[in-house]
Amino acid sequence: MVTSVDVAVIGGGPAGQWAAMTAAEAGKATILIEQEPHAGGECVRRGTIPSKTLREAALALSTFKAKSGGVVELSFGAHLQLESLMRRKTEVIDAHERFLTEQLARAGVVTWHGRARFVGRDQLEIVTVSGARRTLSARTIVVATGSRPRTPPDVPIDHEHVLDSDSILSMTYLPRSLAVLGSGVIASEYASIFQALGVQVTMIDRAPRPLGFLDAELSGVFLQDFTRAGGVFRGERRHTSIEFDGVEAVTVTLDDGSLVRAEKVLCSLGRVANVAGLNLAAAGLEVNGRGLLDVDRELRTRVASIYAVGDVIGPPSLASTSMEQGRRAMRHWLGQLDRHGAETIPAGVFTIPELSCIGQTEAAARQVGPVVVGRASFDRLARSHINAAPHGLLKLVCDGEGRQLLGVHVAGEGAAELVHLGQLAMSAKLPVDTFVDDIFNFPTFAEAYRIAAMEVIAQRRPSSSRAA
Repeated sequence: MVTSVDVAVIGGGPAGQWAAMTAAEAGKATILIEQEPHAGGECVRRGTIPSKTLREAALALSTFKAKSGGVVELSFGAHLQLESLMRRKTEVIDAHERFLTEQLARAGVVTWHGRARFVGRDQLEIVTVSGARRTLSARTIVVATGSRPRTPPDVPIDHEHVLDSDSILSMTYLPRSLAVLGSGVIASEYASIFQALGVQVTMIDRAPRPLGFLDAELSGVFLQDFTRAGGVFRGERRHTSIEFDGVEAVTVTLDDGSLVRAEKVLCSLGRVANVAGLNLAAAGLEVNGRGLLDVDRELRTRVASIYAVGDVIGPPSLASTSMEQGRRAMRHWLGQLDRHGAETIPAGVFTIPELSCIGQTEAAARQVGPVVVGRASFDRLARSHINAAPHGLLKLVCDGEGRQLLGVHVAGEGAAELVHLGQLAMSAKLPVDTFVDDIFNFPTFAEAYRIAAMEVIAQRRPSSSRAA
């Protein structure tokens, strides 16, 4: 027996959830296929939730002394169990999974648990946990199966001494030292978290700076704080060999002949699509040379009735972007016009310090035309000193007249929250003067918008300055 629906979504991570809910809320019969007992994907169980739970513990431990004015000292043994720093993980995961289950049900999404594989361009076979087989026919199919860590052939990952981003949190104890291969989002997040926990961390990457997709000033703030905490960044370097000495250390040999010795190594050199077992060939699909699915601007694969969203199509591989891709793909299929474009999707990087941005970087904006930039250093904010977090920056990139926002870039405490003020201003096309004319609570980090906006206004040409 074949079950027929309008939309079938493979994968229950952020991209799949939003694709399914968008279709179901439009009145389309929608089935979400998830192999785990609950929706959420890698984001909930092995990625975002566990790593951010560890981050909060690291942040609390590393800043407590400063926030207490040095009155209270915190210390822990060299062999602190890693799991003890994430005791709230299960509680957080359970709460989030309950919310997702309720949200999907409320939207009218039907969830099937099992593994899906294509048996045609519009048909799937689902093998349930019990081994039963069901056939599903859909007018459109969305592939949202996420990704897994890439394993380069010259990196001997054994998940004990040389780990990937899935196994890094399975370590029993905090290591004394850690070498991180890569400087993207995952690499930088873990590098700063473990450095904050007192681990000696060395990042190694071919790029000249970490998080190269961000505005250079943001990655600069990250690198400055990372090195201030004792971390080392070896940029424009590649590993040539990685060897465990059989006793206690792994030696990473670099292309300049130098050596980095560490108790553990984290390999974070990209991710590849989770498509094993999907039988893509039956649908007329295949992955590209990077192990990802190619899509057009509307997130369609080469088969017009099949969309692909989220990590399965590659960077930036952020939950917020994946959610938007799932929503946008289904709005396109439904023939609905989108009010917002990619320029109003924020990116949040949960390093220490936190980084977030929306819109154009200063460098990208200058390639198009003149810009006016306003900055607010967090050391100018009373709230940042109260919170013992004076290292940070809010940067506004505006058009040549210094009127409209083109981009907002934030580094420091609460960055991923602060960026939403800029997001709303950009979506509503509010003038930068809004941040000066409206009063903010005091003391707050949000005051940085007013300081940066005043700097923008001060740079306006006399002919375009505001009337007194």
